[in-house]
Amino acid sequence: MAISVGERLPEATLVRMGDNGPESVAVSALTAGRKVVIFAVPGAYTPTCSSAHVPSFVRTKAQFDAKGVDEVICVSVNDPFVMKAWGDATGANEAGLTMAGDPQAEFTKAIGMDFTAPPAGLIDRSKRYAMLVDDGVVSILNIEESPGTCEISAGETLLGAL
Repeated sequence: MAISVGERLPEATLVRMGDNGPESVAVSALTAGRKVVIFAVPGAYTPTCSSAHVPSFVRTKAQFDAKGVDEVICVSVNDPFVMKAWGDATGANEAGLTMAGDPQAEFTKAIGMDFTAPPAGLIDRSKRYAMLVDDGVVSILNIEESPGTCEISAGETLLGAL
């Protein structure tokens, strides 16, 4: 069952690129005492993720900052090397978004957002969503019904809900 508004995020580890290479970071460390946006995509370099979802948060990053959001994190079931390269390719890194991998889908499965679509080669991937997390607790959660759609999970939609 998927996580709901009002629930605390479960303990899980994401992997991002640091100054010295890949570094593991606990979700609790990213969210404790902070207001954080977490949005997830089915896969790096996939069409809707690259052309709509990430760009929506690149466009709105400064507005989230102005509303007191401490960090905007993109999560995908990919390794941190792919996430860094994709962040460079989309302008997400330059915009200040954190590109975090969930290589074993640990976080994705823990919050009930996993799906599998073998014909597309997507195994244990994340549903498309965007959430606002306040001190580890989900305060807004926008989940897309279709992985190929980016409407309610777009940066502009989440920003409008703040």
